[in-house]
Amino acid sequence: MAEKRAGVSIGAKAFLASFLILFCLMLGAGVLTRILPAGSFDRIEGASGPVIDPESYRELPRPDYPVWRWLLAPFEVLISEDALQVLVIVAFIAIVGGAFAVLKEAGILKGAVHGLAARAGGQRYRLLALVALFFMLIGSLMGIFEEVVPLVPVAIALAATLGWDIMTGLGMSILATGFGFSAAIANPFSIGTAQRLAGVPVFSGAAFRVLVFAVVYGFYVTWLLRLAQRSESRKGADASAAPESGTLDSGAVLLDPAKTKRGVRFFAASAVILLLAVMAISLTRFLADYSMPITALLFLAAGLGSGLVAGLDARQAGKAFLEGIVGIIPGAVLILMAVSVKRIIVQGGIMDTILERARIAVAGSSGYGAAALIYLFTLGMNFFVGSATAKAFLLMPVLAPLGDLAGVSRQVVVQAFAFGDGFSNMLYPTNAVLLISLGIAGLSWPQWFKRTWKLQLGMFVVTMGLLMLAVATGYV
Repeated sequence: MAEKRAGVSIGAKAFLASFLILFCLMLGAGVLTRILPAGSFDRIEGASGPVIDPESYRELPRPDYPVWRWLLAPFEVLISEDALQVLVIVAFIAIVGGAFAVLKEAGILKGAVHGLAARAGGQRYRLLALVALFFMLIGSLMGIFEEVVPLVPVAIALAATLGWDIMTGLGMSILATGFGFSAAIANPFSIGTAQRLAGVPVFSGAAFRVLVFAVVYGFYVTWLLRLAQRSESRKGADASAAPESGTLDSGAVLLDPAKTKRGVRFFAASAVILLLAVMAISLTRFLADYSMPITALLFLAAGLGSGLVAGLDARQAGKAFLEGIVGIIPGAVLILMAVSVKRIIVQGGIMDTILERARIAVAGSSGYGAAALIYLFTLGMNFFVGSATAKAFLLMPVLAPLGDLAGVSRQVVVQAFAFGDGFSNMLYPTNAVLLISLGIAGLSWPQWFKRTWKLQLGMFVVTMGLLMLAVATGYV
């Protein structure tokens, strides 16, 4: 019996690298609060919640926010307005880590992945393109993002079985979902919220967004296929293929093969139910706020149920579950540090100052320049505010009227917002989902940046060109 049982764990080197980067970002945010003046907009109650009055900005005295509180910001997050969201994310990754460990212990993951790989036969690249398309579509149509985390280890294991490296597994799963979220066709959290706040009919202008999705998918899948081909040619020599996190190690106990097959079938059926439930939740505004807890509970039931059906007893399943939690829980530290960067900016009183500086810059532009600046500014704000909905409430009341003054349709403003909101989620180290996924894979953020910065730069050029096309054609 293998000594190590945890199915998912965050590698020590990956954790340390991410920790140091986030610590430097916390200090940088603190320094910024000493450079920019403090200021604030008035908030007024809108139909969907409080929104900014764009004409109400005023400078305020600098708040008393000493340096030692910068270092305490990760702890202060737990008593801030973001506390509930952070606790939900931490509980989510803990449950997912535990349930995945049970699947791995029972040999279900290995059986499911090998079965899928065998069905692919000689069509591996077609399978890769279809899997990437699936993940992009659920991000684009339903705004699913965090809920994909349970599938990241499965995608990594599938990539390894097909002869590819960890980067390819991340590329076909979480990276594809993030890019689909950005190339949104009917994403309720970015497009839907932004259009509603901008006074644009919700989900109108879909034809142009379908074109955007097709172009982004074509560009992205070309990169992904080349990535897979390069990983094959390296024949495992790439450092990122080293199983630092233990994700690729089967670690399964020896169980009855017939029972294991029943466990695989149980898990496959549970996965279909889970996917359908997540899709239904994403289309229901009331339940959408509870998508992560519901997903976690369903995945817990699927993992434990599959393990028991496969022949694990309660003691084995419980032990594996606890070890899985222990392996993934260091990610909670990184999440708190990532969210604390925003906390420092807000407590230092400069969040609205940054917004006002952008408002002035956009107001002085027209046409193409205004659209580009809105894209760039949203791209910058995404570093501090990861939530698409929260960012829409913060930015759209200011950006939409500026589009009117610059002669740019509000539909173009929404599209610029969508581009700026999403792609960088898969680049910025302040994004909790990215950090969790990298931790699971045993990759540090610098390794990830080195492998993806050219893709991000190319995607920026492509999407900026699409945005200019929207302005030129009078997209409404």
